[in-house]
Amino acid sequence: MCDTPDPTPADGGPALFRLVRFWSRRWTGRVLTDRPPADIGRIQHIQALEAVAASLRVREEATVTDIATQLGIDHSGASRIVRDATTAGYLTRATSPQDRRRVILEPTESGTHLLDAAHAWQRDCFDHLTATWPADDRHRFATYLQRLADETAT
Repeated sequence: MCDTPDPTPADGGPALFRLVRFWSRRWTGRVLTDRPPADIGRIQHIQALEAVAASLRVREEATVTDIATQLGIDHSGASRIVRDATTAGYLTRATSPQDRRRVILEPTESGTHLLDAAHAWQRDCFDHLTATWPADDRHRFATYLQRLADETAT
């Protein structure tokens, strides 16, 4: 008889973090399969676009400070990421019509396409990972994941 207890099947915390660690290392480069090799690995551009999109869901404008907050990094790191995404043509910088002292960020058409490609890849991964699950379970799990993501964003 084994003295080590079995892990609790509903132990969601460690399972969640195992998934995060697993996928955070694997999606680099896989989103951009239809892009030139120079674009492979530009995950920071996608992170910047995700952060802009998240900010725009709750406010009218997205700023470098919003990007820093969304990504959990300091302002200078966010500035570098925004600079690189702007240079690559995925974001534009403009003066805020609400406060002329503030610079706002908006995705370009290329940025929107890149973010759409990232989301399509993410959906494909989810579909692949849950392909053997009953449709009701897949839907329920997707709903719970979305709920968790929404609650962590507030």
